[in-house]
Amino acid sequence: MISVRFFNDGDLISGFSVSGHAGLAQSGRDILCAAVSSAAYMAANTLIEICSAECETEVSDGFMEVRPKVYDSEGIQIVLKGLSLHLRELSAQYPKQMKIIYGGK
Repeated sequence: MISVRFFNDGDLISGFSVSGHAGLAQSGRDILCAAVSSAAYMAANTLIEICSAECETEVSDGFMEVRPKVYDSEGIQIVLKGLSLHLRELSAQYPKQMKIIYGGK
């Protein structure tokens, strides 16, 4: 199962983590894993390269965590809220393979 956590600071999203595997197909052929990975990497790259956000990141096989050091700007919130919306929609399509958690710092 893929677990996605959005960290919160009040009404603001302060970062996210993604872990696990969907298990819909063998590694390299799983469409849900590919979709989630692509969305997470796009969000991380947009935060770092386009928004120029300094981020604490950790990436390993089946895991990614991204935490912008400053996350209260409109642009950063748009990226994080867009990722949240996108992954919620995927989770609705694949509820047995993916869960989303909001909360934590």
